[in-house]
Amino acid sequence: MAEEVIAEIVASVLEVIVAPGQSIEAGDTIVLLESMKMEIPVLAEESGTVGQVKVAVGDVIQAGDLIATID
Repeated sequence: MAEEVIAEIVASVLEVIVAPGQSIEAGDTIVLLESMKMEIPVLAEESGTVGQVKVAVGDVIQAGDLIATID
């Protein structure tokens, strides 16, 4: 079952670091967000393969939005 990476805060997407099909390890940065002039890395909680990336640079995301899935 795929792990869903969910936004915890309202933020802008500064950088998307992973791509679908990419292998990642637990602790790897998936995206870099910006909120209130702070850069916030979103980290993978599990190792696996990136399934989908649902955000793009410049997107404004809300708490609860799906960022990516990890298979």
